[in-house]
Amino acid sequence: MLGTPAPVGAAEPLEIVEPMQTAPFMRQEIATLTLTLGLVCFSLLATIMLVRTRRRANLLENVSRDEAMAQRAEIDRLKAMLLAEPQVLVAWAAGSETPDIFGDSTVIVPGGVPERVLAFGTWLDATAAQQMEQSVDALRNDGRGFAITLTTRTGRPVEVEGRAVGGSAILRLRDVSGLERDLVELAARHDKLMGDVEIMKGLLDALPTPVWARDPHGRLIFVNSSYARAVEATDATDAVARELELLDRNIRADVARARAAGERYSGRLPAIAAGERRIFDVLDAPAGTGSAGMAIDRTEAEAMRGERDRLIEAHRRVLDQLATGVAVFNVDRKLIFYNTAFRSLFELNAGFLDQTPTDSAVLDTLRAAHKLPEQQDFRQWKQQLYEAYRAVEPQEHMWHLPDNRTLRVVTTPNPEGGVTYLYDDVTEGLDMHRRYAALIKVQSETLDHLAEAVAVFGSDGRVRLHNPAFQRMWKLAPEALDQHPHIEAVTAWCQAQHDDNTVWRNLRGTITAIESREPIAARIERRDGMMIDMTTMPLPDGATLVTFQDVSDTVNVERALLERNEALVAADSIKIDFVHHVSYELRSPLTNIIGFAHILGDQAFGPLTDKQREYLSYITTSTNALLAIINNILDLATIDAGAMTLNLSDVDIRASMASAAEGVQDRLVKNNLTLDIRAAGNIGSFSADERRLRQILFNLLSNAVGFSPAGETITLSAERRPDAVVFTVTDHGPGIPPEDKDKVFKWFETDPRGSEHRGPGLGLTLVRSFVELHGGTVTIDSVLGQGTTVTCVFPTAQEAKKTAA
Repeated sequence: MLGTPAPVGAAEPLEIVEPMQTAPFMRQEIATLTLTLGLVCFSLLATIMLVRTRRRANLLENVSRDEAMAQRAEIDRLKAMLLAEPQVLVAWAAGSETPDIFGDSTVIVPGGVPERVLAFGTWLDATAAQQMEQSVDALRNDGRGFAITLTTRTGRPVEVEGRAVGGSAILRLRDVSGLERDLVELAARHDKLMGDVEIMKGLLDALPTPVWARDPHGRLIFVNSSYARAVEATDATDAVARELELLDRNIRADVARARAAGERYSGRLPAIAAGERRIFDVLDAPAGTGSAGMAIDRTEAEAMRGERDRLIEAHRRVLDQLATGVAVFNVDRKLIFYNTAFRSLFELNAGFLDQTPTDSAVLDTLRAAHKLPEQQDFRQWKQQLYEAYRAVEPQEHMWHLPDNRTLRVVTTPNPEGGVTYLYDDVTEGLDMHRRYAALIKVQSETLDHLAEAVAVFGSDGRVRLHNPAFQRMWKLAPEALDQHPHIEAVTAWCQAQHDDNTVWRNLRGTITAIESREPIAARIERRDGMMIDMTTMPLPDGATLVTFQDVSDTVNVERALLERNEALVAADSIKIDFVHHVSYELRSPLTNIIGFAHILGDQAFGPLTDKQREYLSYITTSTNALLAIINNILDLATIDAGAMTLNLSDVDIRASMASAAEGVQDRLVKNNLTLDIRAAGNIGSFSADERRLRQILFNLLSNAVGFSPAGETITLSAERRPDAVVFTVTDHGPGIPPEDKDKVFKWFETDPRGSEHRGPGLGLTLVRSFVELHGGTVTIDSVLGQGTTVTCVFPTAQEAKKTAA
């Protein structure tokens, strides 16, 4: 049987209960326990709900209090905002005739009485008051809003606005006089700011350096003209619109990272500017919400730095090629540079010099090798040499070495500290100086025995050398010349023989000149009739050599020749004048003869017999030939007088050749000759006088026809070269001897050479004159027994002369 154990320490024995007896009791206990548990749960739930209800109530109470306070604060804020402006609000509630007036009424009505705000006639004129009343009635009755600006009787502007809000009519009146002043001031500030901005933009635009600005997203918003030129844009606006970048993508990424970190970016970078690779110092820094940057062109600086390095290296190479020994010691007296001449001069080991030895070590090495002057106190001598490290001016020393060499040593302080030694071997120079002294003595002896008078004046203008001929020619005392007198004194003595001040002034100027030392020559005629040629020659040492040569005999012969030549020239001039005069005098009667011959040949004056007609033909032919000769003489006279004028135009080459050929066609047929004209079809034209060109070609063809035997061919050709047009006429006549080629161009020179040609000898003279007027040349190539070729070259690269020279 089951039982319930008694508590420990109980005195009573255990009680045994039957199962059938304990079942109702257990059910009762369970029910009681269940009920109690239910009550506890209910109480717990009720308590929780009660707590929640109180908390919610408290929360709602707090929220209502906060909302009320917030609404009150908002009302106060709105009221403060309302009263902060110079305005008045009038509100009519729905169905109410009494308005509520808020604000400072003094801004509208003088005296500040609120009720007078609606008395529009007190502060507005009649028209404005009527307009105001109509607008307010429409607002209150129909809810139509309005907004107008009126001017009070005192001249103050008032902005009036009416609205229907939530069934109420609201009228707002605001004094805008202060606002206008603020707007004017704001506009002035804005104009000033924009002016400053434009000035700043102008300054930035004037900079030769590319400048840019970006927005927070890194896009360009401003660039200057230098930037636009660098990116090859039309202008700055075009560069911004097309977002043309000066820097490449990787560089822009680095700049963007620095900008995102709020840091400034700087660096020396390459970029392509205006199609060229340049080096820039790029600076980009945050500015406001965006950034600004600039790129300073350092290409020239980099090039100059490289050029400086190359120049230094070039100087080193140049110094290394000098015959002068060079040794450079730094401020620590260590050898930092030497050239090959220095090492060779003292026969030093290159390995020793490359170890940058000190100045003292180098001197000790040279002393041990007997390459320094012998000194009683070497230490004191060396310390005196080291004074160059503290000197400010170069110092010069002469070293006489034991091997009989003499060195000129110059110590030059370096600007950065240290000394540069220059070693010149002057042994040969001293020897040459001795030889020079001996040479001067020889020259002096030579001068003394010259027939010409010679004097040498130094750069100070005093006599340094002279020979006895100079003394005799100008009758000067030897004692005076031995005192080395100045040129002023010498010219004063010489004026006794020749008083032309211009000659002596020029001589003094030449001898005493410092910069313009040009040689001069003059002929002096002394009072006794002696003719002297004076010549000066500047000497390299600054002295001036003056020679006087007696040319009296030569001058006398020259005068005789000049007189004879003048007589010949005068005779030639008389001949030419005679020819010109005769030509002009013959032309008038000849013109009359030609005219009357034409009249006689006209059938209107009666018929002629065959014999008369034949004689008339002879008269016409002869007069025409004579007229042509006279015209040629007049043309040559005009050219000689310099009055010939060319009428330049574009001349067709082939047409001119055909026109000239037509003039000799009858003679070609009569003499059984053939004319071959050669010219390219596209040879075109060139600038020339068309009439004179035809005359040139006609004379050349006439000359060729006259000297060509029957059955031969005459060739007229034209060729265009890059710089000239060339005409050639070739015949197969007897040719011209070489000694006569220049004679054919002279007046009235003619030689038939066994042919039947007769003429006045003016054709080729005119040809050369007309060609030379065009700036061209005439040449003759002839072989005896084979023929002659005359070539006329007309230049096209330069404009032909329009008038005779």
